[in-house]
Amino acid sequence: MAKKRVFISFDCDHDSEARDLLVGQAKSPDSPFDIADASVKEASAGDWRETVRRRMDRVDAVIVLCGEYTDKAEGVAAELRIAQEDGKEYFLLGAYPDKHCTRPTTAKKRRIRFINGGGGM
Repeated sequence: MAKKRVFISFDCDHDSEARDLLVGQAKSPDSPFDIADASVKEASAGDWRETVRRRMDRVDAVIVLCGEYTDKAEGVAAELRIAQEDGKEYFLLGAYPDKHCTRPTTAKKRRIRFINGGGGM
């Protein structure tokens, strides 16, 4: 079975280490996904929303990595809105099984999944 190509949306200010761990996990031969791209820091040059949209055009799904402050991360909310507008499959993945993880304000799905059944929400 072909691996799904995914875009990771995450809070660059708080969850970069969790994102790095997820990227490392994707390199495992039994991982069901490949990381195609990740969040764009808003301060980057040009229209960052168009950059995100072009990057999402090349993926099958979006993983929204949820941390303690994801509900306050405007960039994650905007990236998820782009994914929804473009009809991309997405799911919410808890970054920390031992902490309270929040979801973006634009999330229509309520359930945050955790690896190994952990849960902060």
